[in-house]
Formats: sequence, C-alpha cells, structure tokens
Amino acid sequence: MFSFFKKKKIVSHLRLTGVIGNVGKFKQGIEYSSQEEIIKKAFSVKKAEAVAISINSPGGSPVQSHLIYKFIREQSTKNKKKVIVFAEDVAASGGYLIACAGDEIYANASSIIGSIGVIYSSFGFKDLIQKIGVQRRVYTAGKNKSTLDPFLDEKEEDIQRLKNIQLELHKEFINVVEESRSTKLNKSDVELFSGEFWSGKTSLKLGLIDGIGNAEQILREKFGEDVEIKKFEKSKGWLAKKLSSSEDHADKLISVLEERSIWQKYGF
Repeated sequence: MFSFFKKKKIVSHLRLTGVIGNVGKFKQGIEYSSQEEIIKKAFSVKKAEAVAISINSPGGSPVQSHLIYKFIREQSTKNKKKVIVFAEDVAASGGYLIACAGDEIYANASSIIGSIGVIYSSFGFKDLIQKIGVQRRVYTAGKNKSTLDPFLDEKEEDIQRLKNIQLELHKEFINVVEESRSTKLNKSDVELFSGEFWSGKTSLKLGLIDGIGNAEQILREKFGEDVEIKKFEKSKGWLAKKLSSSEDHADKLISVLEERSIWQKYGF
C-alpha cells in the first residue's frame, strides 16, 4: 500500500548526432570540446540509474572518436553509472568506436553498424593541370613535406608511409572493440575488422551489439514503465548561430557536400 510513495527511476539520456570532427567553415560536428560539458552533466545526475546515449554518426575524426569514447568511460567509472548506447540510423567507423563506450549496445534491425577500419581518399589532378597549361610550383624544407600532393605523381614511399599510419590507427580501433565487446564477439564466420558494415540484425549475430530495440522501449523494459528519462541536448550558442547564418552560399554548399559524402557511404 506504500507503492504510491515509490520514487520513479531516473535515466540520463543524451544524443550524439552528425559527422565526428569539424565540418565546413563554421559548422561543427561531434567534437570532444563541444560535447564534454553535456556529457558531464548527464553523468552528474546523482539519482540516475544509468546514462543512455543515442548515436547517429557515420564516423569522421579518429582522434575525436577516441577522446569522446575515453571520456565517457572515465565518467562511467568516476560516477559508477552504467552506460547504455542506442544506435539509430548509423553507428559506423568512429560512430561505432564511440558506441563501444557502452556497457550494452542496442540498435534497430535496419541500423548500419560496424565499418571498423581506416580510410583516406583524395584525387589526382596532374594530367588535368598539364592539359589546361597550368604549372605546379612547390618549394619545401623537408623532403616529405609534399607527401601525396594531388597535383604531383604519387610516390610508392609516400603510399607506404600512409598505409603504415592507417595500420596503426586500425590496430587502436580493433583494441577498443575487443576490449569493449570482449567474449561477446563472434569471429568464427566473418572478418569483423575488414571495414565492412552490417545491418543491426546481422550485427547482433556477430556480437557487435547486445540487442534490437529503441531507447524508450529498452529503458522502460529495464527500469520500469514509469522511468523518468532526463534528456540532455546541447543547445546551439548565439555566436554559432550568427556565424552559421553569415556563411555565404558557396561555404554552405561545400559544408553540405562534405558531410553528405561521408553519410552516403552508408546509403544515407
């Protein structure tokens, strides 16, 4: 008869949405510096049973991904709060690396998960500038300063140097996934670290996630129908809005194309 006085359970919930790193002239994606305070606030709710994080990101900067992943784990340990991650449309590449900060990961059956790899892409314009009569003049102090210049011929030593760096970054990514997912990973049938990505349904079979379901559904199942989900959203400051509105059309178009090129890799 005392159920009337029973307090609701509380769960903090924050969202990380967009490309990881800087995008465009003024438009900012998911960065550690811009997310640090909101992550702290979510973990600072003393009565919260857990912190839920919804992620919708195709990846981006490996450095920013690692910084955010590490900070979430530090806050989890410091505040003794479980982290439950929910992948929305995409949690791929750096987006999946951040998702690995969760003690549990959930996704929609149609979510795109994985892409555990490292990529670098560019163009070669050497023949084009020769055709239109443009001469490329480069002066450097340091023989490798013009590495992978798009207007010069590729050098095998430059390509190998880049590949070595990519292998190092890939190894760091693999270490995070293996540490986070531990014995949950199913490595018997598929090469998990090839850069391939899968649907949420297949990712569950591979052990990359723990279950299928959206945030509100899973949180109510875990903490009761009357759970209070306390949402934390990063507001756009006055200066950021002003700078964004002051961009010319060319800047905005470049910004959109830059971001869309990353999303489109995963069909979005």
